[in-house]
Amino acid sequence: MITDRTAIFGAREGNEGIVRCDACPVLCRIRPGRAGACSRYANQDGALVRTDPLVLMTRTVEAGGGTVPFLEGAEDWAGGLAPRSETFVTAIGAGTTYPDYKPAPFIVGSRHAGVDTVTVVTEGIFSYCGLKVKIDTDRHLGAETAAVRVDGEQIGHVTTAEYGSQMLSLGGVRHLTGGSKREGNVTCAAMLKLCGKQAVEVSVDGGAKLVLQAGAAPIVNGVPEQRMRVGCGSAAIGIFAQQWHGHVDEVIVVDDHITGVLSEHQAGKCLDVPPTGIRVRGRRSTPGRYFQVAHPGTGWGGTDITDPLSIIESIDPKTAWPGLRLLLTSTTGEDFLYVELDETLHPVPAQAPPAVVRTVERIGENCEPALTSVLFMAGAGGSLRAGVTENPVLLTREVQRSLVRVTIGGAPCTLWPGGGITIMADVLRVPDGAFGYVPTPALVAPIEFTLRADLYARLGGHVDHAVPLERVLADYGDTARQEAWLAQNPWPAP
Repeated sequence: MITDRTAIFGAREGNEGIVRCDACPVLCRIRPGRAGACSRYANQDGALVRTDPLVLMTRTVEAGGGTVPFLEGAEDWAGGLAPRSETFVTAIGAGTTYPDYKPAPFIVGSRHAGVDTVTVVTEGIFSYCGLKVKIDTDRHLGAETAAVRVDGEQIGHVTTAEYGSQMLSLGGVRHLTGGSKREGNVTCAAMLKLCGKQAVEVSVDGGAKLVLQAGAAPIVNGVPEQRMRVGCGSAAIGIFAQQWHGHVDEVIVVDDHITGVLSEHQAGKCLDVPPTGIRVRGRRSTPGRYFQVAHPGTGWGGTDITDPLSIIESIDPKTAWPGLRLLLTSTTGEDFLYVELDETLHPVPAQAPPAVVRTVERIGENCEPALTSVLFMAGAGGSLRAGVTENPVLLTREVQRSLVRVTIGGAPCTLWPGGGITIMADVLRVPDGAFGYVPTPALVAPIEFTLRADLYARLGGHVDHAVPLERVLADYGDTARQEAWLAQNPWPAP
């Protein structure tokens, strides 16, 4: 446990050694040797302490440049060939500013590339947060706006599908606090597990049952997904038309969104593929592109089709010919059928020539592995800003001007335009154990603001509470959790 920075929180009550924790609105009364409801704070010998260690992340850099302690009289790097290390103080295990008027637990000064910088570190309590979940699959998961449930409680909904992926929107303040107590608790627990890169089973009203885990293949109705589609049916035609040319006379790429037909498609026209007289079901869009060829489902190309020949509406005897070679394939290449027309122009399944099989394998080769991506999204425009500066709107404006770098446990954040500080981060780029909760319910997430020291002073920052990086390392280096910097994350620098 780290005690010296957290003992100032809370208040002793009575003669039994009970400490009241004021690290969140729940205000737990904690007996000696026990932890609060969130397990993040405990009573150690009458002092309120943070149970999880502070996390310091370090990377090795080439000699020369980089970060040095921001301390008057500190020695600058003197040159040489040996690599040095840089350390970033994350907010993981740092503690919170609640009840918000207090300065952040750590305001760390350092020098980066010759510029004096400050990183303000705190664990934010986020009622206003949610998750955006991207699921790489062609399978139909449920109708747009359909409820997503865990243990019978709605924790979110299906939102707009994007290219090759289905999207879920989970959490948010209305599910956390706007419904029943059980709904809020189930929502918070599911979000915490997903942010912690753990598996969560959800069900979609009128749709699929899913097992979701960041960085893992989604499991749809008990079947792990293998591939993210190469593109819609029309895109697949455009990509592979030349490779099919000469090996087949017609190709139909079955897709719930846009089914492609080679001979009608502009790609086929440019290759002088003659008309075949094969007409597919659905609403014809531009040439070779069909909408609504079937209902959504878990069959071929995200449709409910299990027999691909059922997609054929008619075959024109004036145009088609016996022996016509037809390939039907899904957008991932996992399903395909090769047929030839007999003397009555009836499609008959046949052994696919090796050249045709290779084109289907090429579709699969161009499909990326199916993954579940979980993005944490939160509004940081609330009271936690008071821990950074006495005039929060100035911080907001400088964040919006990109003069303040915002990170979640060192992970880069996407800043949404518009008012406030609305950020989004990939949980896979955040160190393990970064997220927690309070039983209000709300998620607790690390957040860091890095900016130039002179700008921090102009913002009315709590400069009197700033300490040099060197002092943080001296005071907490032995008790902190040391982790290697994640190579895919850019170093936070203003």
